[in-house]
Amino acid sequence: MAMPMRRALGALRRTTCTPRCSKAYSRYVEEKRYFIPPAVGIKGKSEGNPEAKARAAGIVFRQQYFERPINIACTAGIFDPYIPPEGDARLSTLSKDGLKQRTEQIRQSAASQLAIRKIKEHDSAFTTKDFAEKAQEIFIEAHHALTQFNKQKLHSLVTERCYPEMTRGNRYKTISWRFVESLEPPRVVHARCPDMVSKGNLYGQVTVRMHSKQTLAVYDRFGRLMLGSEEQPKDVLEYLVIERHLINPYGQWRLHGKIVPSWAPAKDPIIKTVMIPGPKLKPGQEFDALNYEVPKPEAVQWSK
Repeated sequence: MAMPMRRALGALRRTTCTPRCSKAYSRYVEEKRYFIPPAVGIKGKSEGNPEAKARAAGIVFRQQYFERPINIACTAGIFDPYIPPEGDARLSTLSKDGLKQRTEQIRQSAASQLAIRKIKEHDSAFTTKDFAEKAQEIFIEAHHALTQFNKQKLHSLVTERCYPEMTRGNRYKTISWRFVESLEPPRVVHARCPDMVSKGNLYGQVTVRMHSKQTLAVYDRFGRLMLGSEEQPKDVLEYLVIERHLINPYGQWRLHGKIVPSWAPAKDPIIKTVMIPGPKLKPGQEFDALNYEVPKPEAVQWSK
């Protein structure tokens, strides 16, 4: 029974595998290439070009796309920003300089009127008088959400450009902010209607002037005061930029940024808490705080 089976297998081999086929198969086995993974223990060392190695092994190397994603829910900046007049909130409109500034504002308001007309085409309920009060409410709610670290509410009140600017560096700090009163009623001073990506993709940017009294205190993670005071309010003059994606039917007016004029006074320096190294004591030696003088640090030039 075994002999006929062997003969049948031999005949099958002679019919299915010719000498030419066997040579081609042996050549295929010799030329067949495998991708050898890197050896263990060479992590961190330069391995050359991995794309060339994969191509030599017959493996298709995936193409890498270096594309930058963009967000069209808001613009990347402030289009044609408002330039506040020097001495604003200090000059009376009855004085000579105050009248000159008032006439210059009226002259520059032509572009703002065209932008307001475009905004009213997409938002029929928009009025400059009511919008200024609404912008002040958005500003107050956004800062209350910032002090409570309410991310969901803050995202609904500020744009994607403004969010990192408000939250950067506040992870281990405690912020206490309070809106005391309004010294002057808020008013709309500037409006622009830019487009992005395409011509019909319109955004509305409205600048609101707000003169108010506020308190701000910033504490570090150890509870030490870094900036401001909770009891002493300050007069603050701000120019807020509120933006909305006009062609989006579900778009909302959100805080987009703040314009800081060049003539604005410098901010108060942050009080940094540092550790003063004490003297090196020997074993069994006690520290005498009355007779110890704190060494003064050497003057070092630095730049921010």
